[in-house]
Amino acid sequence: MKKYLQTKTTLLLMLLWLCCGMVKAQSNQFYDDAYQTIDNMVNDKQKYSFKDAVFSVENAYFQGKLDTVQLNNQVRFLTRFAKAIIANRELTYKQSDKDKVSKYAAVYSIMCQSLPIAVKDTVVQYKPFNYDFKDVFGHNDITNLFVSKLLMTKEGNCNSMPYLYKILAEELGVDANLALAPNHVYIKHQIKSDGWYNTELTSGIFPQDSWLMASGYIHLDAIKNGVFMKALSNKESLALCLFDLAQAYNRNFPDNDGGFVLKAVNRAIEIYPNFAKALILRAETHKAQFEKLMDKQNLSSTNPENIKKAQQDPKAKEIMELMTKEYTHIYELGYRQMPEEMYLDWLVSLKTEREKYENKKLLNNFTK
Repeated sequence: MKKYLQTKTTLLLMLLWLCCGMVKAQSNQFYDDAYQTIDNMVNDKQKYSFKDAVFSVENAYFQGKLDTVQLNNQVRFLTRFAKAIIANRELTYKQSDKDKVSKYAAVYSIMCQSLPIAVKDTVVQYKPFNYDFKDVFGHNDITNLFVSKLLMTKEGNCNSMPYLYKILAEELGVDANLALAPNHVYIKHQIKSDGWYNTELTSGIFPQDSWLMASGYIHLDAIKNGVFMKALSNKESLALCLFDLAQAYNRNFPDNDGGFVLKAVNRAIEIYPNFAKALILRAETHKAQFEKLMDKQNLSSTNPENIKKAQQDPKAKEIMELMTKEYTHIYELGYRQMPEEMYLDWLVSLKTEREKYENKKLLNNFTK
């Protein structure tokens, strides 16, 4: 009897240890801290810093091992470089907001242009950041979307490049508005000479809105509802960081219960109600929860009849109804999914059809 009790106690302790491990995965301190940092900025309990929000997400993914000291040093170097460009270059732009435009132009130059730099008695050529066409959606490695990867390799994509642009603009004391298109992030600015204009960092030009519409996947309802082509506020940009946090959490803990992911995306949606990617991730998380309930009932999700059977469970029925409403809402907002291959063709078209879409007046204003 004593031996039986010892064995039972050992099994209970092992079960408790396993459960604690699962709880740790579901409630990871690095992710909780990153969420709190961003949420505090949204609630004005902490000073707003897009840079800090972005690095907090990336640090959570790396479980506290991100070298933020080195990254901050690189950001400071690029900021000083931008200030040197401003001090040594006179733009042809003549409007009263020239000081602000000079800062935008300097960041654009750092991101997109080769520049001569005097180092003692030698002139070296500064090389700009390049678009990395490998794994542009981060399917194989989510860090391909990170600003830290961009800073370390000088190669990035339509996620990391506009993020870094916004970080550098804010370090110079000016705003930069992120904007969304299908599978894409870019920059919008408002200046006196042209009103709103677009900065496209993957190709280094200033495209007209017609290029965005040429994708064929921007429904007019999506524009009207602020799904695409909207100049996002700083707090709406923090909603993007919350989405990134949820997405990173899924990569770290692929078998999670959906609790943290839903917490992050629901907060993002509170801030930016028509944020399509967050709405989709919420619906997909509910779908994953529904499929887990089906697994518990030993029902294959590939059989439509089993989906009906699963809904005999009240919880499964509730999730299915919620998920159906969510997907319907996304469609009604005007969101349309753009195939990834088509996205890449559309992205390349900006270079191959540059003459057709480029705002040449802006390019002239951003030179001596």
